[in-house]
Formats: sequence, structure tokens, C-alpha cells
Amino acid sequence: MSRLGVLAALGRVMLPAGALRVLYGDRLAEIDGRRIDPKAQALLDLVAKVRGTAPVLDVATSRTQLASFVDRFDRPGPASVRREMHQLPGADGARDARLYLPDGPEPGPALLYLHGGGWIQGSIDTHDALCAKLAAQAGIRVISYDYRLAPEHPFPTASDDVLAAYLGLVAGAGPLSCHPDHLVVGGDSAGGNLAAALMHDLAGGGHPMPRGQLLIYPAVDGRMSSPSMRALAANPLLSRDRMEWYLNQYLPPGQDRLAPRFSPLFSDRHAGQPLALIVIAGHDPLWDDGLAYAEKLRAAGVPVELLKHPGQVHGFLNITKLMPDGARAITGVSNWLAELLH
Repeated sequence: MSRLGVLAALGRVMLPAGALRVLYGDRLAEIDGRRIDPKAQALLDLVAKVRGTAPVLDVATSRTQLASFVDRFDRPGPASVRREMHQLPGADGARDARLYLPDGPEPGPALLYLHGGGWIQGSIDTHDALCAKLAAQAGIRVISYDYRLAPEHPFPTASDDVLAAYLGLVAGAGPLSCHPDHLVVGGDSAGGNLAAALMHDLAGGGHPMPRGQLLIYPAVDGRMSSPSMRALAANPLLSRDRMEWYLNQYLPPGQDRLAPRFSPLFSDRHAGQPLALIVIAGHDPLWDDGLAYAEKLRAAGVPVELLKHPGQVHGFLNITKLMPDGARAITGVSNWLAELLH
């Protein structure tokens, strides 16, 4: 990794989109007619410089890099949003949960949020700004839940924790309690996977469904063979090799990758699920995961709204210093939450 090259790429990513469009000219990547946003192209070039050609790191370094990346490139949440630490049940004891309260009278409706990070990284801290923005703009409580991570706690521990947290939340006990009719469950990437898997679990157990599900670039298909997955296999930000490494940390040896608790696309329980908002990015290998899941839910009679950002990359809601589209997507999600829950 050349320090000079990294500094040049870092300077380039901070340029305005118009200047980058001129700089890149006809070299902006295009996938199936989806031309990449010039800021997103500059980000991919920076990540390629920083990471080099090696797709895999040790878990501790990967966790540190994600936290540092978000800290550097995401705008903080509104100072008016209050934060309180609480606990929710997990499958093997209580887990931390951070409550976000917007300014004004304490609202009743809530979003239970599950952070992304490939099931091995990410935290309530890496997604603090995003959750605060959603609370402020939607005018609802946001509850960010600290499920256990692999490889220390492999599949299905995270899903077991999320199910326990949801059931505790809707049971009516404690300061975080919320009636399911006033609750949305959501998350991004691996968190979107866990939210979708929760719907499968709730249907199987005969438990009450939440009002809605929010799936931000969710991973729902363990085959990893979609057209967008193949076309973007070498994506510097989220390559197929890197995703395979995540799965090798998360899934026990011999685990069926098409089991619906891991691949909710193959659930037989989509009918009766709550309405969904699915957010997808056109230069994210998971673009087709989101499209396929929307089709599967609609075929089962579930209303689905799709928010498409064709020029964007995976994780763009967490890098709003660089990506104006990230801020716009947060506003779109917040408007959907406010309309649904108020």
C-alpha cells in the first residue's frame, strides 16, 4: 500500500461530485445500465488502495477498520436526540440495547434496529449516528440491539438473540416495551438478514408480527450466485471473497446455506408477514438479493416498497460525509417510518 497513493485517493474522495464527474469522465463503472455515482467510484478507489488485493483480514482488525471507517466518514446524529442504555433479553441472558429518544414528548412507536457488519462486526456504536438520525427524522423511539457476534457465537446465536429480544420487547414488561402494532423491526446488511429471519421465526412460532419490516441492502440468499453478485464479485468494498470469509466465520461447518433462518428468501412463511420497505444500492453485490426478496414477498401478498439507489454502494447510509445519497436515503426511510407508525 503506497501512502502517497492512499493520500491522493483520500483527497479525491472529498471532492464535490461535479468535479469527480469531470475527473472520471467515461471511466465511471456501469453495471446493467446502472452508472455509479462519482463519489461512490472515488470511495471504491480509496478502499482498493487501503485494502490492497487481500480480501481477508483477521476478525479483530476487520472490526477495528469498520469502526474507524464509520467514525471518519459518517456525520454524527442530532445532538437533540437523547440516548439511554437499557437491556433486552438474549437467548442466554440480557443484552445491551441503546434507546434513542427524539426531542419533544416521549413517543410510543418504535423501531427495533439490528446493525450490519457481516455477523462478525459492527455494534450499537458503529450505527449510533444512523439510529439517532432515524429517531429524529421519523419522530419515533429507536432501540438498537447488541446481538452476539461470530466467530465467538456462530449461527444461529444472533437469530436466537433477536427472537428473544423481540419477544421480550412485545411482552409488555420494562421501559422498552412496545405493542407489536406500534413496532417496526429493521436492519442493514447482516442486520437486514436477521430482521427477515425473525419474520420466519415469528410465523413458525405463532407469535405476533410487528407493524412493518425495514430491510436495508439485506443479505437473504446464501447461494451468492445472482447476476449482481457475479458482476460485482471483485467490488473493493464488499467483494464475494470477503463475504465468503464472513460466512466462514458465521456458519458452522456443514451448515445448510439455504436454511431459511439464514437464507430467508427460501422461507415458506412469507404469507402474512408485515409490509416491508427494502432499500438497495445498484453497485452493491446484494442489489439482486433485495429485488428477489421484494418479488417473493409480493408473490405472497405482502405490500413492499422499494427504495432504489442505482449509483450507490453497500453501506452508503453510514457514510453521509461522503455520500449525499446516504442522507437522502435516511430521509426516505424516516418518512416511511413516520407514515407507518404515526
